[in-house]
Amino acid sequence: MTKKIGILTSGGDCSGLNSVIRDVVFAATQKGWDVVGIFDATDGLFSRPMRYRDLKVADFDFPYAALGGTMLGTNNTGNPHIQKKGDGTTEELTDEQLNERFKAGVQELGISALVVVGGDGSMAIVSKYCKMAGISMIGIPKTIDNDAPGTDMAIGFSTAIGVVTNALDNLTTTATSHNRIMVAEVMGRGAGHLALEAGVAGFADVILIPEVKYTYEGVVNKLKEIQKAGKRFGLVVVAEGVKTPEGKHIFAANGKTFQGVSQYFVEHLQADGFNVRANVLGHIQRAGVPVPGDRLLAARFAVRAIELIDKGENNRVVAYQDGEVTDMDLNAVLKIANTPVDPKGSLVQTAKALGIYIGEVE
Repeated sequence: MTKKIGILTSGGDCSGLNSVIRDVVFAATQKGWDVVGIFDATDGLFSRPMRYRDLKVADFDFPYAALGGTMLGTNNTGNPHIQKKGDGTTEELTDEQLNERFKAGVQELGISALVVVGGDGSMAIVSKYCKMAGISMIGIPKTIDNDAPGTDMAIGFSTAIGVVTNALDNLTTTATSHNRIMVAEVMGRGAGHLALEAGVAGFADVILIPEVKYTYEGVVNKLKEIQKAGKRFGLVVVAEGVKTPEGKHIFAANGKTFQGVSQYFVEHLQADGFNVRANVLGHIQRAGVPVPGDRLLAARFAVRAIELIDKGENNRVVAYQDGEVTDMDLNAVLKIANTPVDPKGSLVQTAKALGIYIGEVE
């Protein structure tokens, strides 16, 4: 009997997801297995009729793998208890009904294992459904924040660095033209990896991240310093999760999403005489053609996931540690806190040595 495995993407999208889907299909096909793609995370199994598609090597004649986003769709905001019916109306399901639908779905599709490409939260939730359904689960980490526990690198991070660095380069040209200070706000709720790495690569003058304390005076002094040195523009990169000097987060209109700290700095810097503009890069950071780094990581993660399924492993999460691909027990991963920037790490020290103001670094 041919083994059939499922794959779904969950949480926020990023570049490299289609590469992972492609490589899982290719690696599974080499073993003679069939692959089913589940649409919109677990919603594809919960809804009736179910939403899925059989995935074949031939499906990737079209360059899905070289596109951003996810061909299977994803979900990071919906309520799984509210599901759409075939006639367009909705129905509310209990936890027990969700469990029953998940189990019935995988049985109908003949799935014996499920690959979940997402964050540790998504993996933990889906793992419980898989356990009750009697199938195994293997997780592949993805996040542009690169703070996934247990892995040095996650799918999507390398491409996001490139997208943000390119944006900083573009902001530099207009900043130079107008003798302006540009404040670029990038994603990163509790971790500043993206702001830090793109900021250094994009030649920022100031980089503010949640992990390093800073002072408003420190920002102002740096900007005055570069102006005194004759530089025509300034570039400030700030992670969305950075608090104001008063210790407050700034939220978007929904009251949940961090957004607007760049505008805070613009208002205060303008009051201090600077010619400055705010730029919230937003969801463009999740987009873009996946760079080779993400494609290579996708290939290695996908092959490892299929190897684990072949061995009958369950509740394992693939990871990249010290230059090699490995895997960890999901429960062990869940006990590890998300990985922040090390304030004493080499890249923070590199930024400081280059004269970038990155806060009150020791």
